[in-house]
Amino acid sequence: MALVTRFAPSPTGPLHLGHAYAALVAHDMARAADGRFLLRIEDIDRARCRPEWEAAIFEDLGWLGLAWGLPVWHQSTRLPAYTSALNRLISLGLCYPCRCSRSDIRLALSAPQQAGPDGPTYPGTCRARPMLEASATDAIRLDLARALAFLGPRPRRFSETGPAHAGLHAASEEWLLTTCGDIVLSRRNMGTSYHLAVVVDDAAQRVSHVTRGEDLFEATHIHRLLQALLELPTPVYHHHRLIRDDRGQRLAKRDDARALARYRAEGASPADIRRLIGL
Repeated sequence: MALVTRFAPSPTGPLHLGHAYAALVAHDMARAADGRFLLRIEDIDRARCRPEWEAAIFEDLGWLGLAWGLPVWHQSTRLPAYTSALNRLISLGLCYPCRCSRSDIRLALSAPQQAGPDGPTYPGTCRARPMLEASATDAIRLDLARALAFLGPRPRRFSETGPAHAGLHAASEEWLLTTCGDIVLSRRNMGTSYHLAVVVDDAAQRVSHVTRGEDLFEATHIHRLLQALLELPTPVYHHHRLIRDDRGQRLAKRDDARALARYRAEGASPADIRRLIGL
């Protein structure tokens, strides 16, 4: 089977050095194996996505010398696929509607919580609500305890080749229950969530190797669980280092000083960018 990687940015701001590193790692891995490199636009958050930022993504990646397979997938056109996956989980009795806001969740927590991929662990306020009560303003959550019981002892392992976590891992039930909590599968006014969409799309595009920042390693436990529930294939994962600023903080899109467009305007070359990020 051919090696397939992908780079999946959201058009919510300018690409920076961290994005360049992520895109180049995925691109170079595919090229070294004579495989395929895909570009996917993660634009499910329509309130924050802008066409000018999408156009800038194509411009920046083309300037870096990257070439990708066509067509470019947009998550905003994939809602029927996400709905189908969500309905399957609902039909298994593993979901419930949630009306809680972020402030509601904070108020419901009696003590500070360790943050998981989606923030503080959800306290289960709406867990007893049946799906028949769901409205258009509700989020849909996965009942993790019920999902784990449904799967039973079936293996949920994944292979990791990144430098910090290389080896074979098992999706941690303890971490899922105590730190992650009941994840959101469908956000209000979106019809899906990052976790559900990325799992469905990686399988549909036959991505064999998922490369992404090491800050998303823990989210792989969620994604492996969803793959098991939806009977989807599991790719190999490669979580790479992050590009950080002078204070050691992960770069954010608001950090325009390290935007690729700014480096390009100041006369930098793609080779200069590779040197800056250690490639």
